[in-house]
Amino acid sequence: MSAVQSACPPRPSQTKIVATIGPACCKENQLAELLAAGVDVFRLNTAHGDRREHEHTLAAIRSAAAKVGQPVAVLVDLAGPKIRLGELPGGQLTCDAGDRVRFVREQLTPREAVPGELCTTYRPLVDELAVGDRVMLADGTVGLVVEDRGEDYAQCRVVQPGLIRSRQGVNLPGVKLSAPAIGPIDKENAIWAAQNGVDFVGLSFVRTADEVRQLKSLLESHDSAAQVIAKIEKPEALNHLQEIIEAADAVMVARGDLGVEIDVARVAVVQKEIVAVCNCCRRPVIIATQMLDSMQHSRLPTRAEVTDVANAILDGADACMLSGETAIGKYPRQAVEMMHRIALATEPLCRERPPQPGPDLAAEGVNQITEATVYAAGRMAERLDAKLVVVATASGATALSLAKNRNFVPTVGVSDSEATLRRMCLYWGVIPLPGAPTGDSRALLQYIADWGKTAGLLAGGDRIVLIAGTGLAVTAHNMIVVHELE
Repeated sequence: MSAVQSACPPRPSQTKIVATIGPACCKENQLAELLAAGVDVFRLNTAHGDRREHEHTLAAIRSAAAKVGQPVAVLVDLAGPKIRLGELPGGQLTCDAGDRVRFVREQLTPREAVPGELCTTYRPLVDELAVGDRVMLADGTVGLVVEDRGEDYAQCRVVQPGLIRSRQGVNLPGVKLSAPAIGPIDKENAIWAAQNGVDFVGLSFVRTADEVRQLKSLLESHDSAAQVIAKIEKPEALNHLQEIIEAADAVMVARGDLGVEIDVARVAVVQKEIVAVCNCCRRPVIIATQMLDSMQHSRLPTRAEVTDVANAILDGADACMLSGETAIGKYPRQAVEMMHRIALATEPLCRERPPQPGPDLAAEGVNQITEATVYAAGRMAERLDAKLVVVATASGATALSLAKNRNFVPTVGVSDSEATLRRMCLYWGVIPLPGAPTGDSRALLQYIADWGKTAGLLAGGDRIVLIAGTGLAVTAHNMIVVHELE
């Protein structure tokens, strides 16, 4: 079978799907099923599992991608300074309104745990809490307020009752912590990602742009071209949003912790604000957490969840992410298929949105000539009712420029670099196509024509718009070619 025949037909939706890997989908055949269903990026969450498991999963991802015959990107998500409860007597504790509980510095063995005393994975917690601070437990379902603090304890009153369990998360809205964004374990995981050719590294609990730059520097020092995804989930990040987005390569709206750290009533508005700034800064943006949460246990989502995914797409998100739905849910493939169906149903309405900023705002790594050429090519493709826009790109920056211009003609990105092909998996509307000749425009057009006909995307009389270079200018992309198939 030729390279053209074996190339996997593109998925028709333009919004990308990120799927978190866990026990429900970690085997090669399961990953291949998810790829065929529409996954573009697989996420490895280092907050769970050990190095051996992560290495096994990464190998399974690459084997599944080779089996299916299409590129897929890998996102390694660093845990960040996530605070968790220690072990509770009996594994859980019911907190009634008005109850007093006490955070202690640590539980010293062999002393047994004392009911009502809580320890955490963050040893300086007692020092950094102050009277009046809020403490949220169990994803924000249980709320405490600090009433008293001593040298080795902080006593709290329960103001929002509920059940807490061992190892659940602890959030401290408004409390400024001294914990670094990249701790020793995160640094080890980032280096492992760099050494294993991972495409994206997610930085959790970002507070400043400097933290993003520190991770970039760490990756570069290990000869990695991995891009950094800044996860917005702290109030401090919202205070420095523009600088963080400009420093990052992509952004994730991590609504889980964000919805605990800020007033949950503001989450939808904040999400729209973040997406708008990302689009202005030409950065891909992922919406994450509880998008199809009920599909962990149900074959169908709720109407509200479907609306949530659709609204994220209408807001201008480049990708939507599945977490527990694929990692531990009963129906991982069905969740991917459902997200894909929602995207297909929603994307036609995106054409009614106001146009994105013009060529005066260039994407990072793209000069003004290339940006103007890309902008014009997209408008020309729509005007001529072209079926495809094609771009050969070394780094993927030109393909990203096309994606952020939001042209509604599918874009095919080709590259000699496998890493670039994988990176384009996150870019809205871009189909990364391996095996295409990139050095000869005539040969590339013929390859695309053959591939498109085999995939059922092209027929005689259809038009393709190719963005290319004349070789006479400093920029690599300064020419538009319109090709009509015979």
